[in-house]
Amino acid sequence: MNNIEEQLQHYFAFNSFRPGQKEVIQSISDGQSAAAIFPTGSGKSLCYQLPALILPHLTLVISPLLALMKDQIDFLRNHHIPAASIDSTQSRDESNTVMQDVRSGKLKILMISVERLKNERFREFIKQVPVSLMVIDEAHCISEWGHNFRPDYIKLPVYQKEFNIPQVLLLTATATTHVINDMSQEFQITPDNIITTGFYRNNLNLLVYPCSEEKKLTLLGKYLKKHHGEATIVYVTLQKTAEDISNWLNQNQIPSQAYHAGLKSDVREKIQERFMNSQDQCIVATIAFGMGIDKNNIRNVIHFDLPKSIENYAQEIGRAGRDGLTSNCLLLGNLNGLNVLENFVYGDTPELSGIETILKEIKKTEALTPGIWEVLSNPLSTLSNIRQLPLKTLLVYLEVEGIIKAKYSYFAEYKFKLLITQTELIQQFQGERQTFVQAILDHSQQAKIWATLDFEQLQNNYQTDRQRVITALEYFQEKNWLELESKQMTDVYQVLNDQFDISDLTQKIHQKFKHKEQSQIQRLKEMIKLFQSQDCLSQQLACYFSDNQLTQNCGHCSVCQGEYRIWPQPKSHPIIADDELQKIISPLNEIIETQFGQSASVELICRYLCGITSPWLTKVRARKLGSFGRYEKYAYAVVMSTLIALNSSANKL
Repeated sequence: MNNIEEQLQHYFAFNSFRPGQKEVIQSISDGQSAAAIFPTGSGKSLCYQLPALILPHLTLVISPLLALMKDQIDFLRNHHIPAASIDSTQSRDESNTVMQDVRSGKLKILMISVERLKNERFREFIKQVPVSLMVIDEAHCISEWGHNFRPDYIKLPVYQKEFNIPQVLLLTATATTHVINDMSQEFQITPDNIITTGFYRNNLNLLVYPCSEEKKLTLLGKYLKKHHGEATIVYVTLQKTAEDISNWLNQNQIPSQAYHAGLKSDVREKIQERFMNSQDQCIVATIAFGMGIDKNNIRNVIHFDLPKSIENYAQEIGRAGRDGLTSNCLLLGNLNGLNVLENFVYGDTPELSGIETILKEIKKTEALTPGIWEVLSNPLSTLSNIRQLPLKTLLVYLEVEGIIKAKYSYFAEYKFKLLITQTELIQQFQGERQTFVQAILDHSQQAKIWATLDFEQLQNNYQTDRQRVITALEYFQEKNWLELESKQMTDVYQVLNDQFDISDLTQKIHQKFKHKEQSQIQRLKEMIKLFQSQDCLSQQLACYFSDNQLTQNCGHCSVCQGEYRIWPQPKSHPIIADDELQKIISPLNEIIETQFGQSASVELICRYLCGITSPWLTKVRARKLGSFGRYEKYAYAVVMSTLIALNSSANKL
């Protein structure tokens, strides 16, 4: 075929490209790396799907969510394009089949999560496979200034080099100028190959209706009855709110279903499937719903509660009107939920004591095994009382400071079940290889069915490296001579500098988190400023995402329609009484003292009261104490200052 238009028609039966697609695909076809910054639902996926069929080797797609992978795989297979994923839901046999298909060249596209690249076994597998293109979906996660920064994404430029992948394609819908610069610098993408098509969509009516908390449900009910028979998503912040609103709507003859992460996965799948196949389904959901949803006739996206950020808002309204028909994006605005959103931000800032604990662990490990620090994330999270995502971020900060360097990840435990006899396995080889296989078997502790390999003893008694052993075990499984299982992911870091001052570095790292915290709080303020603005909402939103093409008022947002209203004042809360605090704090202090041998810190108590989880609160089952989240609607700073005053005046905490 002579040109990419012919290839588009041949493979996908599309007659023309959408804006930006041809430019991106041409860049990839010309051997360049590229970035596609397109609005949600505007066809970013085609930018890798078509090149994957033209490029000589595998296209490796990094996708943040399982739902996204499954939808893409279904689409590709429906178009007779060989694609598959390797993910946590698959059996060992299913994963092995996919890997065999990749090795044989049968597959053109392989989709994985970013976490899969930490898997020692997977990395060894992909190193042996020629890869033409690495595609990074939701690429804004690379940037710490993005709204959904994920530390594992920072390693992707390193993986590109490690796997000798010549080209990269970045895909995102929500990237500010700062984030675009971050992404392009990390992967050395030239400005000519950064394709942005503009954020503004003229079929979306951005409607902001300020109302008091008490009137929200009534307004929601009236709106949904007026728009009966239209597919609708109602977004809320908390799982309980989703359940409460859905129940209220059903009681008022407005059929709906709640959707949130607290539901069992099979229940969520059924709700999602019903929504996808329905013309008029109403879903009341937390942000757990929507990623990977490619339903083109969603007529209404309603924010009953404030979104988490402008970027989240943009992603969520982007699910409406993908068929190009007029759709409404309604926000019922007041400030009552702002404190809950701020609490999510504060929960990701570790305490000074937690950071200090991590640094002491590095010093302690360096004394025992110089140069190497092995990390099991769950125990380290519990030890330091730092949640998993902030812990990953902290480790990235330590890499930036030159304290540690990520080497690789491995499974601490390998078990295998022989499917042939030991004699039969050994007889597959001769000479040194036979001796090597015998050594593996000799250094495996046999239980009734499964044997556990003792790497340390093997390496002490037989001169071989760990990687050769893992490659051998993978080969044995591939040949169906044994079944292999691996557990306890361990991250290995090289300690580059152990001469740091613990106190100074603790303060420095803590300040980085505080700066990030304040940046996120500032972004919440920017969001409120946008929603409360008397200027065209569509124009402001487009400008936020560096789209300056809309040079006049849109004419169809609530401001342009003359429906601007003053927001109601936030609801005031009663002063927190000292005696009430004492009653709440006492059982928490007691259980923390018993479990961890120390009193609960002011920060820990504040998080408990504001409904912010932490590893220690999870471990002691704090929710069962009865007062978890008692003051979640209060400003975090107010609860904290009340606790500090109580502590300093009477030393009662």
